Amino acid sequence: MLVGDRVRLRAVEPEDAESLWRWDNDPEVMRWMAGTHPTTLHETRARVAEWPRNSHTRLALGIETRADARLVGGVVLAGAEPEYGRGTIDLYLGERDTWGCGYATEALRLICAYGFDEMRLHSIDLSVVDENAAARRVYAKVGFQEIGRARHAFRRAGHWHDLVLMDLLEPDLVRA
Repeated sequence: MLVGDRVRLRAVEPEDAESLWRWDNDPEVMRWMAGTHPTTLHETRARVAEWPRNSHTRLALGIETRADARLVGGVVLAGAEPEYGRGTIDLYLGERDTWGCGYATEALRLICAYGFDEMRLHSIDLSVVDENAAARRVYAKVGFQEIGRARHAFRRAGHWHDLVLMDLLEPDLVRA
């Protein structure tokens, strides 16, 4: 478990499937996420049950508030290969009432610090839809920098959007 001042990152439990299902079926939560097809609770429970065990190559954690131990989101650090020192991160908050409260920033700092300090990574990358300004601000606060764009790589509601490619090098992590 990774613990910050306001959030805890912990392994995803089978009981978390209902929250994940609710978030995955909320159009506003999934607005800038890939894989937005409607799913059933049964499908989500099966997906969670089949998730591979957390390892160096794929670490999936729930974001939980410290104040009330409520699951509010998730983060995955995947593709970590020690010989290359790189990994890729995905993060989202599913509980709308937590947006803009600093939980995503702290969760991102925690998982990046873990990747650098414990997993021997040197660089963590991500991609974000260009119009997702809130997420881009969070990433920049932690030290991520834009390194390129994939033009018209994401389609939503009949419109094409660029994906902004960002990365964070170990010395650039803003730890507080």
